[in-house]
Amino acid sequence: MKKFIHSLRPSLYICYFSFFILLSSLFPLSAEAQEVEYTKADSTLVVKLLNEAKTQRGKENPIFYFGKKFLGLPYVAHTLENGDKEHLIVNLHGLDCTTFVETVTALAMCDKQDARTFKDYCRNLSTIRWRNGKLTDYTSRLHYFTWWAADNEKLGIVKDIAPALSQTSNLGPFTAVQTININYMTAHPSSYKQLKNHPEFVPVIKKYETEGNGQKFRYIPKKNLSWLKTSSLGMVKDGDIVAMLTDADGLDTRHIGIAFWKGNKLHLLHASSLYKKVLLSPETFYDYEAKQAKHTGIRVFRFVE
Repeated sequence: MKKFIHSLRPSLYICYFSFFILLSSLFPLSAEAQEVEYTKADSTLVVKLLNEAKTQRGKENPIFYFGKKFLGLPYVAHTLENGDKEHLIVNLHGLDCTTFVETVTALAMCDKQDARTFKDYCRNLSTIRWRNGKLTDYTSRLHYFTWWAADNEKLGIVKDIAPALSQTSNLGPFTAVQTININYMTAHPSSYKQLKNHPEFVPVIKKYETEGNGQKFRYIPKKNLSWLKTSSLGMVKDGDIVAMLTDADGLDTRHIGIAFWKGNKLHLLHASSLYKKVLLSPETFYDYEAKQAKHTGIRVFRFVE
C-alpha cells in the first residue's frame, strides 16, 4: 500500500513504493524500493501538458513547445538537494536552468514515445538525470554539463550539432575548441551538502572529473552569436539546447537554456537567476552573452525526434 510522509515543504510528499507495488503500478525505476518526491499539482501538470501536446503541438519543435509552457515560473535553485539520500525529485513549481532543461527534455521524450502518464515522465527524467540512466547515489548524477551531454548523446536523446574535430573546413559558426578541465566540485566539497556529509563521495567524483579532462569539443564563440539567421549560424534551430561555456573556475559551463529565433537574430529561452523566472529573453543571445564576462561561447545540442 502506498505510504505518504510529509517532507519539510508544505504539501510536498515523499512517496515510497515497495517492490511489489512497483511491479503493479507506479514508478518502475528499479527492482528495489524507490523514493519519488513530488506534489500532486506537479503530477497533474505533467499529464495535462502531455495530453495537450498530443493535439496542440503540431510540428513545432517539442523542446521549444514544452519550454514555453513554463514561462513565468519562478527560478528556484538547489531543488534537487532535499534530504540526504539521492532520490528522484520531480519539481515543476520552481526550476533552475538545469532542471528546466531536464524537465522539458523528459516531456519531449514522453511525447516522442506517445507515453503520457506520470510514470512515463518519471522514467524518462531518471534516464536523463543519472549516469547510464541508473540511480545509485549522489555520485551517479550527471553534475557537469559535459557529463550530461555525453551520457544523453550516448543514449540517443540529444545530438551535438558541431562538426567533428577532424573537420577543418566548412565549420560554420563553430570556430573555437573547448578543452575540458573540470575540478570545481572536488576543489570545493564544502559547497555541496552531499560531499560535505559524505566525504567518501569525493574521490568518486574526482575519478569522473579526471577521466573527462582533456576532451575537446567544437563550439560557437560568443562573438559569432551576432551573426544573422541568414548566415551559417542559422544551423542552430528553435529548440536546440545550448550550454554557455566558461574556461575558468574548474567548470565547463555556467548556464544552459534553449535557443530560438526572433526575427533574424538568435535569442534564449531559459530559467534566469537574474530575472528570477523562466523567460524568453527580449535581448538577443549575443547581447546577453556580451554581458557575461566569464562566458566564452556555446555548445549546441539537438533533441533527437
